[in-house]
Formats: sequence, structure tokens, C-alpha cells
Amino acid sequence: MPETAPYGSWPSPVTAEIVAENDGRPGWISHAGGALWWVHPQPAEGGRVALLRLPDGADEPEIVLPAPWNVRSRVHEYGGLAYVVVPGAAGGAGAAAVVFAEYSDQRLYRFVPGSGEEPVALTPSPSIPSGLRYAEPVLAPSGTEIWCIREEHTGPAPTDLRRALVAVPLDGSGEMRVLVEDTHFLACPRPSPDGQRLAWIGWDHPNMPWDGTLLRVAPVSSDGGTAHVGEPVTVAGGPSESIAQAEWETSDALLIATDRTGWWNLHRVRLSDDGGAEPEVLCERAEEFAGPLWQLGLRWFVPIGEDEVAVIRGRASARLNLLDTKSGLLYDLLEDEHTEWAPTLAVSGRTVYGVAASPVTPFEVVEASVGAVSAVVPSVLSVPVTSLPLPQVRTFSGPGGRDVHAIVYPPSGLRFGGVGGEKPPYIVFAHGGPTGRVPMVYDLEVAYFTSRGLGVVEVNYGGSTGFGREYRERLRETWGIVDVEDCVAAAKELVDEGLADGSRLAIRGGSAGGWTSAAALAFTDVFACATIMYPVLDLVAFRTGETHDFESQYLEGLVGPWPEAEERYRERSPINVPEKFTVPFLLLQGLEDEVCPPGPTARFAERVAEFGVEHEYVTFEGEQHGFRRKETIVTALEKELALYAKVFGFTPS
Repeated sequence: MPETAPYGSWPSPVTAEIVAENDGRPGWISHAGGALWWVHPQPAEGGRVALLRLPDGADEPEIVLPAPWNVRSRVHEYGGLAYVVVPGAAGGAGAAAVVFAEYSDQRLYRFVPGSGEEPVALTPSPSIPSGLRYAEPVLAPSGTEIWCIREEHTGPAPTDLRRALVAVPLDGSGEMRVLVEDTHFLACPRPSPDGQRLAWIGWDHPNMPWDGTLLRVAPVSSDGGTAHVGEPVTVAGGPSESIAQAEWETSDALLIATDRTGWWNLHRVRLSDDGGAEPEVLCERAEEFAGPLWQLGLRWFVPIGEDEVAVIRGRASARLNLLDTKSGLLYDLLEDEHTEWAPTLAVSGRTVYGVAASPVTPFEVVEASVGAVSAVVPSVLSVPVTSLPLPQVRTFSGPGGRDVHAIVYPPSGLRFGGVGGEKPPYIVFAHGGPTGRVPMVYDLEVAYFTSRGLGVVEVNYGGSTGFGREYRERLRETWGIVDVEDCVAAAKELVDEGLADGSRLAIRGGSAGGWTSAAALAFTDVFACATIMYPVLDLVAFRTGETHDFESQYLEGLVGPWPEAEERYRERSPINVPEKFTVPFLLLQGLEDEVCPPGPTARFAERVAEFGVEHEYVTFEGEQHGFRRKETIVTALEKELALYAKVFGFTPS
């Protein structure tokens, strides 16, 4: 029989330090130059992103660039793929070189591992600090240039900028050329296998990439060895069709992930001299074969041979399969226990590399073939498996009987149970985005609470991805209503089922999740407290200049057209109803956040303080949107647990 102790007070091996040290996951996989490459955050090193390399046949990866080099792009502020490997002679002395974006100044550098030389800057120092930014680099057909997306900041306002596809010489001359100036946003530059065409994805305000995008293709000509891109044509896409990724299948056919069927499914676009034919669906299923393009360079599928593509697909979860493009059949990989594959894939021969996780395995670099899936570098669990929660996939009933998808993590602990008839407190996790999805994977942040006797329910509220376009568009003009209602519905149903204590419910989230948490406190009486991190609090400020360019018109879809719907913006903003906050909350903010700047958060804290609302406002120097430094993560978690202990009436062990 387990020992009894009040929920929340159970002793746990999952410390805040362990959570912080393991924060982040490997990403941006590539295979080139006889090695596998990827990046990994280093919370104990100020949150820098390190580049790793594992030569073919080697057992242990090596860190390519020592501290303080930080391989991270700030394009769109969320960044994306920030490096490309240049194999062979183009790297110098026959070695493989890597071209990468350095976070501190956002310039591109070339580095030859093992050469003993320092990285060489390939792009000029901008007049505005970090004002020239680069992402999603690819090697040009000539092998002498890098083609990538450049974001050029031209003035003090967040929207004073322009974007282009540019060519960056590898010789260090710094003589960049503009290849394409087209739509306001650009993504997925892909030279064709024969070098005769260039494809890319583009879109304009007020669309976000999951609303409507265009697939553009232009001819490429050569003049004395210098490539020039001709006039582009649109071959797929539109204002209400989202193309998330495009890859060349042959020199005259593209594979694309588009939601024209209502789900992001794989299609083929055959090209002619005057454009493209109607996209041909290759595997029509009520499942997602892609996701929201929050970062540039995300890759949900990769061709691996004639008529065969490795695809990440699913509903709610994301698994790796092989797709036969002739028959439309999907083939499972054997011995794959991972429940989530991150959108980054690479291929070498018939081996596919990626990043995957399960509820008992952290995200790890893996290699896959038809025979098996195995870890390239086996993960080492930082805590006992018995301290990890056992997830339960649930579909709750929201207003009007609509489905609300969620993952429930009951308190986890083999040694302990609650006292008497006590029911556990529950924390509702509201994810960011809001166009996003929370996966069912190994998550030490969740385990930090569940191992102490607190339940967690992660809600994929209406507007989340993974459930088709109709579910995603449920949030159109209803942000702050549908997301809040769905979180409330999940919490109340757990209470009605006798699984949670209705007087001890909390809600927490960061960014858009911070918005939902604040709105839930302001406009409902369900939650006893909240943790609100780097949130949106003032819709008017967010729409009129207090955010970055990428999301500057996001609210046109989430709230309504500006300024026609201005009153709606004001009515829904938590900052305008400080008197409605009547329960304790924790407010956490990074002071270098360009997405949700500290200004509105500070104004909100001042207003609620005037009403005597119990709260704690904590700021962090050197943190941007989302916390990356070990010391920040530790402080944030410990303060969050202290809030729940005080409000719910337990003493942490």
C-alpha cells in the first residue's frame, strides 16, 4: 500500500535544476560531408544553441563551435534553420565547412571544423544592430554561394523591414546579390535538381502561413557563372490554402504539403513552361502531414528515392511513415515506439534521420529504416521512470457539445497517495501560438508537478493544429473566448468525474498561453490562481505596434479587422479589466522580449496593484520570448510551485 501524504507535498526527484538542465531538445537535422549534424540548446551556458556533428562511423558527437558561439537566427524573431553544411572542396582544403547565423550579431559565418581557424564573416556588419538577419540557407547549384532568406530592418519600428532571397558568396567577398523580392514573407527556397528553377513559398499580411500561402516558381539562368532568377509564377496555393512545405521530386515536379483538402496532405504539382497543373493528392487522409510554419526550415517530409517519401503524419500525434507515391499506401516503420516526431528530417541513402520522443523517452536524434528505428545517441533519463506521469488522451465536451482535445497527466508516484478522501489539485496547461499543439511526450516540466501530487491537463483547445483546418479555424475572431471555454470545459469535466478538486484549479501558460491564462482569470471564476508568462495582455497595443512584424496583423484573424473591431479588442484585453482579477497570480516576463514586450506586462502589473490584487511580478534580464537560461527556468518553476502551495494549502517536500 502506498504511503499517504497531501497532494503537492510528495517528495520528488524531479528538481527544478534537473528540469532546467534538460530544457530544450535537439533540432535541425542534416546529413552532409560524411556526418550527421544538429543543434542543441545549452541552458547552463546562458541558453546558447550549440552545433553538433557526428561523423559517419563515430560513437560520440562533438560540439563543432565552442562557447560563446550561438547558432541561432532571429528572422521573424522565432528564427529557424540557421546553418547549412558545405561539403567537399567548397569548404576549403577538401573539408566540409558549415555556414551559420551567429545570434549576437546575426551575421553569417563560414567555419571549417578541425582547421584551427576562427569563423570567417560572410555578410557585412549592419548599421542597425542585428538589422540584417538570415535563415534557411541552402547551397546554390554552383556550389559557390549560399542562397537564403534575408530580413533587413530599415528603421526603428518593428515593421520597418523588407525581406528577400539573397545569394551570399562563400569566398568571403561580401558581395551579396538579391535573387528574389516578392511577397512580404518568404520561406522554403528550393533550387531544382537540374539548377534550372527556383521554388519558394510566400505570403502577405494579414495572412499567417497557416491561413494562405503561394507556391512560386521562377526560371534560373546563368550569365558568366552568375545565377539570375527570372519572373516567378504561382503554381499552387491561394488566400485560403496553406502550403507548409515544398520539395522537388524531379526537375519538373514538386511535392507539397497543402491543406486544400481540409487537412495538410501530400500533393504533387507537375510543372510546364507556363505554370503548374492542378495539384494531385497522393494520400488523402483526415490526418496532418505538416503543421504551422512558426519557424523557417521545418520539414515534415523528405523524398528518399523514386516514388517513395518519408512523411511525418497523424492526428494529435506525429509518427514517421514511408509513403509510396504511386499507390498512395503508407508503410509503418518497425520497432518504433516514439509517439512524436519533430518536423526536422534528413536522409542519407535509404536511412532517414530525425528527432523523436515518447512519454518515457526525451526527444533524441534517431535513425530509421524499414527494419527498425534506433537512437543515434541513446538518451539518458535524468529521473526514474516511476516519477514520470502516465498520459491519458482525452476528448472533452465543450460548449455546444464540441470536441475539446486534451492530454491528462494524473499525479504520478508509486509510493504515495492522497490523504483520506482528498482529491488532487489540477493545473491546466494552455499552450502558446495559439496556432500550435502540445504533444504527448516525455516532459520534465509536467513531471515536476505530477511527481509532487499535482495533476496536469494539457488542452489542445479550438484553434490548435493536428485536427484539421476546421478545428484550427474555430478560433477565428474568437480568441479569448473559445480557448478559455475549452480550458474551462476540460477542468470542469475532471471535477465532475471526481478526479480533481474543483476548489483547487490553476491555469498557466506562456505567450498565447499566457493570454488564455489571464483571460480565464478575468472572465471566469473557475481558477483559484494562475501563472502567466510573457503574455499578450493588451490587444490594441499588440495590433498597433507593440510586437514584431511577423505577428503584427495576426489579430486580424484571431480577433477581427482593425480598426472596425476596435471595441472588441478593448473589451477582451485583460489589461483593461484589472478589477476583475480577484485571485493570486504569478507574472513572469523576459526583458528582451520582442514578441510580447515587457511594456504591456509592466502596465498590467501596475493596474492590478492599484486594486490590491495579490500577485508577484518577476522580470528576467537577458531573456527573450521563452526562457532559455538555467537560472531563469529554476527561479520560474520554484516560484510557480510556491504559488500553488500557498493557494492550495500544502507544504512542498
